[in-house]
Amino acid sequence: MTLNITPFKQFWHWITPANPTHLIVLQLDATDAQYLKQLAAGSGSKPHEIAQDLLKTALIDQQVAETHLAHWHALTQRQQQIAALACLNFTNRQIAARLSISPQTVKSHMRSLLLRFDLHSKAELRQVLADWDFSEWV
Repeated sequence: MTLNITPFKQFWHWITPANPTHLIVLQLDATDAQYLKQLAAGSGSKPHEIAQDLLKTALIDQQVAETHLAHWHALTQRQQQIAALACLNFTNRQIAARLSISPQTVKSHMRSLLLRFDLHSKAELRQVLADWDFSEWV
């Protein structure tokens, strides 16, 4: 029988093995190892459980970031401009004036780009791209 599993799922299976004796070896410096022990002590968990949870969370965060970047690259240049200005808290009217287009055109582009990101509002877009630097778009 051949398994058709994506590399991410294979890795996920590797870090969540069916066999609990499967070891994950991490090399941590002394400071990180001490911090991991403190996190474990504070949560009543074992250090390896905390490390496993942190790794899973980091992998999920990376996958989400890559998805957002792929959505960004799928936008037109105009949609990117509008998204960047919206993330900088410009209103539709301000964006329209800055780009010499109508507010209705901004609204139309905004609808399209929100669809690409599977979002419902500019506020959600700002939240999703909160850690992106749009300062060069001003």
